[in-house]
Amino acid sequence: MLVFIDDSGDPGFKIKQGSSRAFVICCVIFNDELEAEKCAIAIKELRRELNKSDTFEFKFNKCSKIYRTSFLQAIKKFDFRIRAIIMTKEAIYSEELRNSKVSFYNYTIKTVLKHSSGKIKNAKIRLDGHGDKIFRRELVGYLRRSLNDADKSMIKDLRFRDSSKDVLIQLADMVVGSINRTTQEEKTDKDLYWNLIKARKEDVWKFK
Repeated sequence: MLVFIDDSGDPGFKIKQGSSRAFVICCVIFNDELEAEKCAIAIKELRRELNKSDTFEFKFNKCSKIYRTSFLQAIKKFDFRIRAIIMTKEAIYSEELRNSKVSFYNYTIKTVLKHSSGKIKNAKIRLDGHGDKIFRRELVGYLRRSLNDADKSMIKDLRFRDSSKDVLIQLADMVVGSINRTTQEEKTDKDLYWNLIKARKEDVWKFK
């Protein structure tokens, strides 16, 4: 099992100063590594069709509407599952989570993985590789302590990937961006992208 994880929004709570109203973390899950490879090839082929270089990175917030829809149309036929959590910040009351971006980020990742009804297990986890080495090391330790025990192992291994070099992390970015867009009532395209891929939804949970 391969799980690619990315986030959308930001973990800050200064909404009046520009922080996002919601923070979303999404897991794109492949049960079959060969299917993941086929999806990766389709993304690379799409880059060529769009006359983009082999180093072009698909990022939801930097792509046009045409690129977003072309990308989602290209990948929706592949056999993957989407699990995500939408953290609406007004529903978060914990002082630790509101005052520590690291705690909030780590807690959100743990929560989306832990509440998977046993459908994520012995998985190879791949995370967008932002953050310094200390942050990464602490996150790995936190997730292993929280999610693995003597009776079950949710995480087989966890590695950080450079999104500019990993098109399946880019897939997670485009999916999580599509989910976050649904929370933005002022956007005229708020449902456009999610409607293209919602058939792949296993669970999208609004945290309350």
